[in-house]
Amino acid sequence: MKFKNAQGINVEMDLNALLTPFVLIFLAELGDKTQICAIILSSKGSASSIFLGAMAAFLMVDGLSALLGGELLVLIPHRILGLITGLAFIFFGFISLIYKSEGLICERSGKTFVQAFSLISLMEMGDKTQIASALLAANLGNPILALIGIMLAFAAVTGIGVFLGYKILRFMPEKHLRIIASMVFIVFGFLFILETLLNIGLLP
Repeated sequence: MKFKNAQGINVEMDLNALLTPFVLIFLAELGDKTQICAIILSSKGSASSIFLGAMAAFLMVDGLSALLGGELLVLIPHRILGLITGLAFIFFGFISLIYKSEGLICERSGKTFVQAFSLISLMEMGDKTQIASALLAANLGNPILALIGIMLAFAAVTGIGVFLGYKILRFMPEKHLRIIASMVFIVFGFLFILETLLNIGLLP
C-alpha cells in the first residue's frame, strides 16, 4: 500500500507486516488460558483495571519479545517459570476462597490491575504467542508494524474476555462466582505444575 506524506513523497506501507501478526495472534489467543484468565478476573473486579493490567503485561512480555527478537525467552528457565506460574494461580485461588468479604476485589481497582498484570505476565513468558511474536517480527522484517498488529490482536481478544467476564456478574450470585473462579484458578495452577514436571501439554 502506498500513500503520500506531508511532503508529497510516496511512502510504501507493508500491510502484510501489520495484518499477518494481527490475524495469527488473534486466532492463537481465542480460548487461550490468558483469555480465560481475563474472563475470570473481570467477573470479580474492575473491568477497566483488568484490561489495562492485561495489556501492560502483553506489551511487556510479547511486545519486548517482538522488538528484541525473542531474547527474553532465555532469561528465566522454563521449568522454574512454570512452577512459579502454577503456585501463583493456586495462591490466588485459595485467597479468593478464604476472603469472603463482598466487594473485596471490586473496591480496589489497583489490586485487580496488579493481579492481572502479574498473572498474565507469568502465563505469557515462554508461551506460544510470545515465541510467535518474536518470530513474526523477525520474519516480516518490520518489528514496529508487527508490534502494532500483535497489540491490536491482544486488545481485541482481551476486550472480548473482559466483556464476557463483566456480563457474568449480571447472571451469577457473588458467592457462586467466587467459588467457581477460585476452583478454576486452583485447577489451572495444578495443570501448570504438572505440565512443567511431566513436560507435557495440558493447556491450550
